[in-house]
Amino acid sequence: MDSRFSIEQLARDLAGLTPQEHGFTYVDLARTPTAHGRLSGWILSAKDLNDVAGMPTSKGAKHRAYNAETTDGFLQDLQDEGALIIGKSSTPELGLRVDTEPVDMPHPVNPLHPGATPGGSSGGAAVQVARGLLRAAQGSDGGGSLRVPAAACGVVGFKPSGTDLGVSGFITRSVADAAFLHDITPRSTPARIGVLKQPLFANTRVDPRHLRAVDEAAAHLSAAGYPVEAIEPYPIADVTFESFRHIFTSRLAGMAAGEGYFEWVRQQGLKVSEHMLIDAHRHAHGLPRLLADCWGVDAIVTPMLAYTPPPVGTFLALDHDDNFMEQTRWSPWGSLFNVAQLPAISVPWTVDSQAPVGVQVGSITLKDAELLHLASILHV
Repeated sequence: MDSRFSIEQLARDLAGLTPQEHGFTYVDLARTPTAHGRLSGWILSAKDLNDVAGMPTSKGAKHRAYNAETTDGFLQDLQDEGALIIGKSSTPELGLRVDTEPVDMPHPVNPLHPGATPGGSSGGAAVQVARGLLRAAQGSDGGGSLRVPAAACGVVGFKPSGTDLGVSGFITRSVADAAFLHDITPRSTPARIGVLKQPLFANTRVDPRHLRAVDEAAAHLSAAGYPVEAIEPYPIADVTFESFRHIFTSRLAGMAAGEGYFEWVRQQGLKVSEHMLIDAHRHAHGLPRLLADCWGVDAIVTPMLAYTPPPVGTFLALDHDDNFMEQTRWSPWGSLFNVAQLPAISVPWTVDSQAPVGVQVGSITLKDAELLHLASILHV
């Protein structure tokens, strides 16, 4: 275990930081491990959507807060392997946005871009790892929520494959740490790489630095012996995005009425009929084969974000419909891999000695272990 990360060092680091700077909504450095195992020595935070017994859970809004009596299964498994969970990381209300501005709670700021959003919804986790407070932090990804903040803060965000739109995972300082935490041994395999620089789900201008990062990463993979070719958006990307909206918003349809952006999303979900939801899931089920047939590649490389993280408050200053679409314009590639339930990862890539930008590597036919090996070529 890396000796730079200890309870004593974390206590010293937190002493001079505000909640906006450290991204914790709750921290208890007196906690001790409950088991010994493969993850002994790892100190983690949990996203404040998830329960840890003995800690408050806010779900990203002060009025939703309660004290948890049990621990969510994914987190309990980590503790059973020896990991120590010492606090909760900030997230927007119910993890619904790609910023991290919880209701009536502090809004974390980006360590690389002062005054800017760290991204979300696992934004507090990304802040903690990017500041060097933690070696890794637990989060989840239902539309880019690990990869977006990782890209915004210059760290690694891995979304494993799954059987649903959202999955649990980690923000880490390296690809190797992501693989270790998931107990995956990266595995090499021949693969064709597609390079996609055009936005998929929204019309937006992509910052030239982000495009250059993709070109350089693709060239690095080519030099490592992987065939690389340019690809274009597939013809029915609009159907995929509609399917994402229907699956994503329908999850809130059965919840009690609320306010603000949450209520807008809930109202969108109420408009999703049973037939629309069946069609959305049918499209999602067939999407991996559709992508493989259309592109003829095993993985794709894209920007993770279209532009530099904007100031805190940018998205919430917009009306709700524009807010949703601006989030999509900021990350018009990420939700593809949630709908397709395929693994994807954002790794930092430095251009012109400035703050790194996120390069996304997403699987079309590769298993998680094979994708992680590909990503490790770009970032150790």
